[in-house]
Amino acid sequence: MATDADWMQLALDEARRAGEAGEVPVGAVLVKDGVLVATGRNSPVASNDPGAHAEMNALRAGGAALGNYRLQGCELFVTLEPCAMCAGAMLHARLSRVVFGAKDPKTGAAGSVVDLFAEARLNHRTSVQGGVLEAPCADILQRFFRDRREAARESSEPLGDDALRTPTERFAALTDMPFAPHYVSDLAVQRGWRMHFVDEGPRDSALACVCVHGPGEWSYFFRHLLVAPPVRVLAPDLIGFGKSDKPKREHVHRLEWHRDVLLQWLDRVHPGRAALIHSAAARPLAALLADAGPSRFACIVQAPDGGEPVAPAWRAPFPDRGYEAGLRALGPVAASSSGPDAQQASRLLREAMGYSAP
Repeated sequence: MATDADWMQLALDEARRAGEAGEVPVGAVLVKDGVLVATGRNSPVASNDPGAHAEMNALRAGGAALGNYRLQGCELFVTLEPCAMCAGAMLHARLSRVVFGAKDPKTGAAGSVVDLFAEARLNHRTSVQGGVLEAPCADILQRFFRDRREAARESSEPLGDDALRTPTERFAALTDMPFAPHYVSDLAVQRGWRMHFVDEGPRDSALACVCVHGPGEWSYFFRHLLVAPPVRVLAPDLIGFGKSDKPKREHVHRLEWHRDVLLQWLDRVHPGRAALIHSAAARPLAALLADAGPSRFACIVQAPDGGEPVAPAWRAPFPDRGYEAGLRALGPVAASSSGPDAQQASRLLREAMGYSAP
C-alpha cells in the first residue's frame, strides 16, 4: 500500500516538471481510496492564470475525472503549504485530508501565516498534515529561486570583454559548497571581469579570516572553514579560477595583477583586522599581499592539505581548454589538494583567532 511519502514523491515529480517549464516548482496529486485520481503542477505563467496553482490544477482535473465538484473522501498531497486561495478551494471541495511538504512562511494558509483549516466557523473540516518529505520539497524551491537570482545577477553584471563564464550547472554536484555567492566587477584594476567570493560568518567579528587559494585551486579549498564559522571568513576566487570570469589571454594572469585585484577587493569588503590563510600553492601570492600591505594582516597562516584528491571539484570551473588561460599561465589543476578537513579547519580558525596584531 502506498504511503504518504510515496504520494509526495509523485508530487515532487510534478514539481520538477513545473520547474523545467519555468514555473515555480510546486506539484500536487489527488488520491482516493489509495488510487491516484489526478495530478497537477504550477502553470500560472504559461496559462496567464493567477489561479493555476498546482493544487487548483489537481482539484480541477480530479473533479473532471470523478464527475463531481465535491471531492469527498479524497486526499491531496502537495509539495508546498497551500495558500489561502488553494486552502479555500480544498475546503469547498470537501477534501478529507491535505498533506504538504515544505512550509510557506510568506503565504502559507495551513498554519504559517493563517490557518484556514482550523477556522471553527467554517462548515467543513479537512485534516492537515505537514512536513512529509519536507527537505526535498524545500530544496527544489530553494534551488529554483537561487538559479533565478544568479541568472538575474549575470544579466545585470554582463560578461567582461575577452572572457568566459563557467556555467553554474558545472558546480551543481558540489553539495558541500552551498554558500551564497557574492560578486564584484567594478574595481579599478579589474577590467570589468567579475570576481566571485564567499563571505560567511558574523560581519562584526573582531577578526576576519581572508582565505587565498593558489593556481589550479579555488575557494572550494576552504569549504570546511566556511561552515558556520565563529568569525567572518572571506574566500575569493582569483579571476580565471573557480566561479570567477575566465579571461582568455594568458598574459593577464600575473601574480602581481591578482595581488592588486585582491588589495582593492579588501578595501571594498572592509574585513578589518584579518588573518591571511593560504594554501601551499598560494604561498607566493600570500607573500606579495603581505609585502604590499603589512599592516593589513594580524597573521599569515598556511592551511593544511588533507592530501586526498578532489578531481571533480578542481575540474568543474574548466569545461574546456578555452577556459584554461589562468592554468596555462600560473599552473595546472590541483592534483591532490583537498583543503583542510573539518577538524583541521576548526583548529586553524582557533589558531588564527589567538594571534595578536603585530
